[in-house]
Amino acid sequence: MISCLRTAGVEVEEVHVPVWDDLRDGWRAGPGRALKLAAAEARLFTRRADGFDAFVVGYPGHFDLPAARRAARGRPVVFNPLVSLADTIVGDRGRFRAGSLAARALERVDRHAFRSADLVVADTEAHARFLSELVQRDVAVCFVGAEDRLFRPGWEPPKRFSVLFVGKLIPLQGVDTILAAARELPDVAFRMVGSGQLEPLLRERPANVEHVPWIDYERLPDEIRKAGCALGIFGTSAKAQRVIPNKAFQALACGAPLITADTPAARELLADGESALLVPPGDAHALADAIRRLAEDEALARRLGAGGRAAYERAASEPVLGARWRELIEALL
Repeated sequence: MISCLRTAGVEVEEVHVPVWDDLRDGWRAGPGRALKLAAAEARLFTRRADGFDAFVVGYPGHFDLPAARRAARGRPVVFNPLVSLADTIVGDRGRFRAGSLAARALERVDRHAFRSADLVVADTEAHARFLSELVQRDVAVCFVGAEDRLFRPGWEPPKRFSVLFVGKLIPLQGVDTILAAARELPDVAFRMVGSGQLEPLLRERPANVEHVPWIDYERLPDEIRKAGCALGIFGTSAKAQRVIPNKAFQALACGAPLITADTPAARELLADGESALLVPPGDAHALADAIRRLAEDEALARRLGAGGRAAYERAASEPVLGARWRELIEALL
């Protein structure tokens, strides 16, 4: 979002107190991190800013809205949450039982954060409809995109075909589906990058699956460009139907063939067989078939890579999203 705004000629000043920057596995955060969060919010609350037209709060900023409203001093506050905390932690990850005290507390945080902003911006039309029903207000839409300075075209079919997955090992991703597909394709190399609550599933992974807990962000473009194809998400939760993951935009930006779940959100950007291969969520056999098609058909892989890059340039590149963000903010002024 920041790079998109700067591309559109908007001057952006970042106000940031680190809380999660040194934590790779956010799902393991405990009471100590909560205290660090409280201290950071207190510091933000006392800050004063001037010389700006609007205040934008990004992900994960649900707890930042009080400090943002105070710092804005009557100027518009825009919230780009990416997720509902309750939907993510309760509905998708199952960390708390629906209807529990913790779940109700997260729902209250969501409602307060969304209602405190002058404008809420979701990442897809499908997600905007969900958030709008959740908080009973209009929600705007702007895709996530990727950083054009890093994620540039350059993908070429590798000499040895491999499958790349990058992301948190959480239910949204469909980790079990990816591993099941890998078992159907013992001669295809899979590289799974990430950690998270479903990491135990990788303890008995097949021999053709390599697990890499972490790769520096600056190295991701090279990882994508040297893979035979990149994977999106394959989870079957309601949230998985509403989002397009950042890694999908990154793969498209690099011109790499993408395989991801066929969902309402994905269809907002992608067309099956033209800009990506779309498979039913949770269907390991369909995923394995899609991977096999790309491994055996270089011409198809090239067409999908080019089609995906074209879709990215048309709807999700920094110039396009920067213009959209500027339009949304200027409408509040």
